[in-house]
Amino acid sequence: MPSTQPIGLEAIQRARARLGSTVLRTPLIPLETSLGAAKVYLKLECMQPTGSFKVRGAGNSILAALERGPVKGVYTTSAGNMAQALAWHAKRLGIPCTTIVPDTAPESKLAGIRRSGAEIVQLPWDTVWNITLSGSYAPLRDRLYVPPFNHPDMIAGNGTIGLELSEDLPQIDQVYVAIGGGGLIAGIASALRSLQPTARVIAVEPETATAFTTSLKAGRASEVERTPSFVDGSGSSSVFPEMWARLNGLVTESRVVTLEETASAIRYVFERHHVIAEGAAGTAVAAARAAEKEPATIVAVVSGGNIDPGKLMTILSGSVP
Repeated sequence: MPSTQPIGLEAIQRARARLGSTVLRTPLIPLETSLGAAKVYLKLECMQPTGSFKVRGAGNSILAALERGPVKGVYTTSAGNMAQALAWHAKRLGIPCTTIVPDTAPESKLAGIRRSGAEIVQLPWDTVWNITLSGSYAPLRDRLYVPPFNHPDMIAGNGTIGLELSEDLPQIDQVYVAIGGGGLIAGIASALRSLQPTARVIAVEPETATAFTTSLKAGRASEVERTPSFVDGSGSSSVFPEMWARLNGLVTESRVVTLEETASAIRYVFERHHVIAEGAAGTAVAAARAAEKEPATIVAVVSGGNIDPGKLMTILSGSVP
């Protein structure tokens, strides 16, 4: 069984060297706030080539696999962002790619997958989650399954965000990160534990799916009832046991935000900074805004910007999709 320890700093540094210039070193910009006590920054992973942070972990995973030997093809399970990222890398490398996505995936994300020429298989959300848990899909048994969050190579790639944060901000007090499967926050927290051990890395979930918050309270991986919402890349019905073992003790705080707070945060960053944040990214910004009265240096990771245009228009008009 793979180790469930935090990813070592050397593995994250190797991931950065492996990725090279294929991913962006994304901007870290000050969030315009009205309260003034905190210094709040946005880490703009929405500016990556595929519109989300997933291009880091997906790239490191596929490149590390190629170092180990030939790859006949790849596939993954994803709400959309991981699928886009893996498809983008596979096209660049000339490797066949199939993506298994929920039948609720936004059209904007499906369009991104199609642009990279990957095959799309749409299944019910619970079925996709079960494939993720098992790590296998019989029709694609001859291809390499690239897990969307629960593999050391994926987490190390995501951890390169933590390297950049530490280099750009010598003293960070709080980092708010949306949590779905847990690969993003595991990578960032692993990097910052080595580089800035006093930084608090805080998980953020929407009120419609609070598996990690429930697990923290229970002290064990737990399941909750998940209500579908426009926040499709964060929150889940359960915490993958392997990820709970990795995150337990590494991430000890969480925040739950409402859909109204999330929509307000998406509207805010669009109006003030012309930044498009998808639902999961909006939860992190909402949590950071709620904390801005504190005299602290705060980062919200804008993990992606692949929101359905219709839902974005609804949010910008002042409503919640």
